[in-house]
Amino acid sequence: MPYLGSTAHLRALASATLRDEPAPVPAAPAERVTIVSASIGAGHDGAAAELARRLTADGLTVDRFDLLDLVPARIGRLIREGYHRMLLQAPWAYQRIYRSTERAGGGGPLARALLRSAEDRMLRTLPPGTKAIVSTYPGASRVLGALRLSGRLSVPVLTYLTDFSVHPLWVADGVDVHLAAHAVPAAQARDAGARDVRVSGPVTDPRFRPAGMPERAAARARFGLPADAPLALLVAGSWGVGPVRQVALELRDCGAAVPVVACGRNEALAGRLRADGIAHAFGWVDDMPGLMHAADVLVQNAGGLTSLEAFAAGLPVASYRCIPGHGLTNAGALEEAGVAAWIRDPAQLGPVLEELIDGTRGLLQREAGLALFADAEHGPAAEITRVCRAGVRPAAVPAIRRRPHQVLRRLATTAAVACTVWAGAVGTAVATTADAPGLMHAIGHELDLDDGAHPHEPTGHRPQAHHS
Repeated sequence: MPYLGSTAHLRALASATLRDEPAPVPAAPAERVTIVSASIGAGHDGAAAELARRLTADGLTVDRFDLLDLVPARIGRLIREGYHRMLLQAPWAYQRIYRSTERAGGGGPLARALLRSAEDRMLRTLPPGTKAIVSTYPGASRVLGALRLSGRLSVPVLTYLTDFSVHPLWVADGVDVHLAAHAVPAAQARDAGARDVRVSGPVTDPRFRPAGMPERAAARARFGLPADAPLALLVAGSWGVGPVRQVALELRDCGAAVPVVACGRNEALAGRLRADGIAHAFGWVDDMPGLMHAADVLVQNAGGLTSLEAFAAGLPVASYRCIPGHGLTNAGALEEAGVAAWIRDPAQLGPVLEELIDGTRGLLQREAGLALFADAEHGPAAEITRVCRAGVRPAAVPAIRRRPHQVLRRLATTAAVACTVWAGAVGTAVATTADAPGLMHAIGHELDLDDGAHPHEPTGHRPQAHHS
């Protein structure tokens, strides 16, 4: 045996040092998921952002896209602005559209043609290696479902239902899996024709959670709110739509709680409320979890993501003077599920709020709301991860081959749709605005049909609240 320092020992040491080491095994690429949302309000994008965060934490690569950016000729921006203006100034028109599409089981030929115009762009946008696609917006589900049915899309498509009520537009042929927050929307989705519906619970930012008394006191001090009075947080979505001024004054006058109003991006509304004597009226709030921690009850009119956030925060919820369309149907579904009260009679506003703040009714609703989040291991993100890794077995549907004349017809249809939607948006604006010179300037600006992407406000951002 060679002694330490001998020539034989040195040769053995050198041989061991120079021996080829095994090559490192490259890490397997992360599964890739694409989420398609739409920047219409904040609920669809908010759900997409939280799903993306959770999927990324699970080790998946996530890409996010806005359907409105995939519609040609900047029609997406016109849709967003027309919808916003309609809710603010002509809600009766939205109610008519919602009811008519509900009876028809979905959109008409114009809407279908518009969504078809986004199909090719959707395919070009999907990154290579995508294993599953998730939609948080009905229009995106329609586009993806059509691609799946035609055979042009080979990966599973899931729809995450952001609302408690399910309009027929949410259920698109070709979508493999629909994810619902509760048995009530799951049943509605099945009634609308969805085949694979899974109750997976809601998804909200983890900052929305029940708070103890120290957090409650700190939140009230931070927002300049009364330390001891009961507080009713009135929300009206990211756009501040609905009869918010009327409800704020009714809250003040009923005496059950001090109104605290979150007006979203509608800073003009916040200013009018402060002029009305509503002392605690805020614009867009960065710290919505903190504002909910400060409150005793949430009053809402749309039933979207903010309601789910309130459930996660242990805050009882009341629906009151709801906006048309999905606001009314969500109120009914939330009431049916036992997670929110629907106040239909203004005379009951004070008594119901008192029951929610200090009574048994509030305790039961808090328990029901928190129960939605009890099974985190089977939440929407976990279900998406399972589908991404295991796949699904879709129904066999033959691929549709388009002939040249069909392609030309599609191009002509797209051009006609662009002109019609633009004219409709302008018509809505003409019918609902008094600023004709400003409108004509906007028309001239929007007539630029350049096909480039149009930047819009980033999702998931809450500008700083303005304290009165």
